[in-house]
Amino acid sequence: MALHFERDEYARRMKLLISAMARENLDAMLIFSQESMYWLTGYDTFGYCFFQSLIVTKKGELALLTRAPDLRQAQHTSIIENIVIWKDQGNADPSIDLRELLGDMGLRGASFGVEYDTQGLTGKAARAIDRSLADFASLADHSTIITELRSVKSEAELEYVRIAGELADDALDAAIDLTKAGAYEGDILAAMHSAIFSKGGDYAGNEFIIGSAEDALLCRYKSGRRHLSTNDQLTLEWAGTRAHYHAAMMRTIVIGQPTKRHLELYKAARDALLAVRDAMNVGNPISAMFDAHAKVMDDAGLSEHRLNACGYSLGAVYTPCWMDSPMIYAGNGTIITANMVLFTHMIIADSDTQTAMTLGQSYITGPSGPENLSRHEIDLINC
Repeated sequence: MALHFERDEYARRMKLLISAMARENLDAMLIFSQESMYWLTGYDTFGYCFFQSLIVTKKGELALLTRAPDLRQAQHTSIIENIVIWKDQGNADPSIDLRELLGDMGLRGASFGVEYDTQGLTGKAARAIDRSLADFASLADHSTIITELRSVKSEAELEYVRIAGELADDALDAAIDLTKAGAYEGDILAAMHSAIFSKGGDYAGNEFIIGSAEDALLCRYKSGRRHLSTNDQLTLEWAGTRAHYHAAMMRTIVIGQPTKRHLELYKAARDALLAVRDAMNVGNPISAMFDAHAKVMDDAGLSEHRLNACGYSLGAVYTPCWMDSPMIYAGNGTIITANMVLFTHMIIADSDTQTAMTLGQSYITGPSGPENLSRHEIDLINC
């Protein structure tokens, strides 16, 4: 089987989940998040765009309800043995198949935790589940149980995270090599992906962000490519990925002579990134990092140009987004613990002058301070 971890690692994770379920008095979990399925069993697929559910009982029993195309996928990539198929056909309702499977497992009347907050469960499917199981069992939203467990990485997971960091650095090297006046954005993007794929990396959880000129102010991917001008700016956000584990980076590269505004915004972004890094201490709340970011930005007169979050957790995540929980924003009381992987991004978009500046690094938290996952410095890149 194509497992990325030893069996005892999966057993450790199952033990953590069962303990968390016991604290919540749950008899079983209905898991719909692909990230949760992968973390718990190794099951690796993009089939979560259709209905599927992993059932986990308080005794550690596993059962997967999925479609026929994912039967072999689950057999090959996971430790799941009990795989049940629901059939694509007219008027199919997999929530009824789920009810029957739960009945076969002796779970009528059980107390279920449900992962409602996930891309793996559409609103239509959630309503069908609530309807089908209304008189069968007790359902409660426990979407965060596994997310919280996943936020703290094991040493085995951190091995993949560090490789992802190396791949992210390789992608930046490839981008810098090609970035110059006249260069085509598509060639830069292709080189970044090639640097990752050629060394065993994976697709990231979302598209890489690339934009120049006025598009450099965007912090989302958009379709369309252009050639760089003699004096230009190029914003890149990307992630190295190995076994679905991510290490993200972000930079705005200046082509030609930096403007005075570029230099002003770079200084603010650098100072904010360093302040956030200094606040990334075990025992601090996540909000301490955002507060450090906001103070530097606001003191520089940039309150109207900054965002209301400055980063987020990273891990093994799937499309449509590599962002994971917890997110770094004001008032987030989640306590920083050792072995979290946190991406911090300083994003400044000055629409008045059409000037962009970004800096982003990923770190592993630890008792001696954060471990930088990049070999690159945070100097302004000028090509």
